[in-house]
Amino acid sequence: MSERSGKVYLVGAGPGAVDLITLRGAEILARAEVVVYDSLVNPGLLRLAPATAEMIHAGKRGGTRPEMKQSEIEALLVERARAGSTVVRLKGGDPFVFGRGGEEAEALTRAGIEFEAVPGVTSALAAPAFAGIPLTHRERGSFVAFVTGHEGDGRQGGSRVPWAELARAAKGRGTLVLLMATARLGEVLGELEKGGLAPETPAAAIQWATLADQKTVSGTLATLAAEASRAALGAPAVIVVGECAALREHLKWVERMPLFGRRIVITRAGDRASSFARELRMLGAETVEFPTIETTAPDSYAVLDDALSRLGSFDWVIFTSATGVDSFIERLRTLGRDLRTLGAARIGAIGPATAKRLRAHALTVDAMPSEYRAEAIIGAIGAERVRDARILIPRAQVAREVLPAMLREAGAREVVVAPAYKTVRPSGPALARIRERLSLQGFDLVAFTSSSTVANFVAIAGSPAPGTKAAVIGPITGETAKEHGFEVAVRAREYTIAGLVSAITEYFARRAAGGP
Repeated sequence: MSERSGKVYLVGAGPGAVDLITLRGAEILARAEVVVYDSLVNPGLLRLAPATAEMIHAGKRGGTRPEMKQSEIEALLVERARAGSTVVRLKGGDPFVFGRGGEEAEALTRAGIEFEAVPGVTSALAAPAFAGIPLTHRERGSFVAFVTGHEGDGRQGGSRVPWAELARAAKGRGTLVLLMATARLGEVLGELEKGGLAPETPAAAIQWATLADQKTVSGTLATLAAEASRAALGAPAVIVVGECAALREHLKWVERMPLFGRRIVITRAGDRASSFARELRMLGAETVEFPTIETTAPDSYAVLDDALSRLGSFDWVIFTSATGVDSFIERLRTLGRDLRTLGAARIGAIGPATAKRLRAHALTVDAMPSEYRAEAIIGAIGAERVRDARILIPRAQVAREVLPAMLREAGAREVVVAPAYKTVRPSGPALARIRERLSLQGFDLVAFTSSSTVANFVAIAGSPAPGTKAAVIGPITGETAKEHGFEVAVRAREYTIAGLVSAITEYFARRAAGGP
């Protein structure tokens, strides 16, 4: 047994969308050594944990047979904590709202294990909000009751839920939120009607709230079960009963967002994927971050280090990506040098994202082509300036050789291609879970920002099914996507992330209007 005592964190993962986990929850997950997670946890959240963390899938999909018994989960938490690990028990919604977190906390207390509960956004709150249903209203509802529709196996002596009392209390004054009630919806609503709640009381059912598959069915206490059945609405779903449910018709805000109901796969790496994903989520899309590239050090820094030792001898330093900028600056600092060693060298940049990153390091861009392709940089610099110039290109270890060749053909005296970083294909259990999710739920578009993201996506996820649609930046990436079997449905007119977001939004607007 380890001398160090471990600790268990009961963390609420939120209702589904990756950006609805709390800051505290994300912070704890980033320090986890063991993660025990449920089926309804968005697999994108697993990427917040360290790559070295042990991932254990506990199952626990409401209404189905769990892959681990509750007693087995509790024993596992105790065992890993006693071994000295920092354990995160990642649960959908909030751990203490119909999540059996209380039972796990009791088991940990009996075993003398330190624990902490990290609240999450429960679907009982999030689902109505995303359906446009306020749970309280000065004129329609002065209280809220959260009620389970699944009371466990082997219950005897009838229901433990006081349906009649709830019905009497809710008449015109309150809102009832029912969780895990889909399988018994007709029976549960019938109990409320028998208890005296009027059959015309507004009601709604919300499935897969906060995700692209979100579906909402409205009706009344008397009609909702039949309406939900006709719409094939199943678990997981939240049921709302009460006068507040009638407000949905003019408050259903999320359905009005331009990318509502769209699931888009992002194949960029790291923080750049997250910034792209944020832009799409702000427009209502569900994004699935499927990183196909990770950045590491090159096999050798020899060429770059030699170039940095004589940096002031270059006439131009041309950056082709924001990652190249960051890797160049990081290596410069590692070697104990600073930007003054650039001397009189001018700076070229391919694309506004690269230029923005240079400005963040207080570097002014002297030349940037209006067409964001490496080949266009000669026109931006000017052929007469290229002739007889010494040029440094810090870039990825493996990249197209078009630019160096063109610079040499244009008469450059010296062109040094210096590997500043290397891209590799990622792997790990989190990626496997995302791949599994995509195979089950599908997606509307996969977005590619470079040819390497296309090739790596196919290597990881397999060849696309016929008709799989892609959104691309630039004609070269588009050609690569076509060669790998994708139907290129969206092409950015401006070769930037903002341009791609705009093109994606326009594409779905055309489809919604009946266009191609």
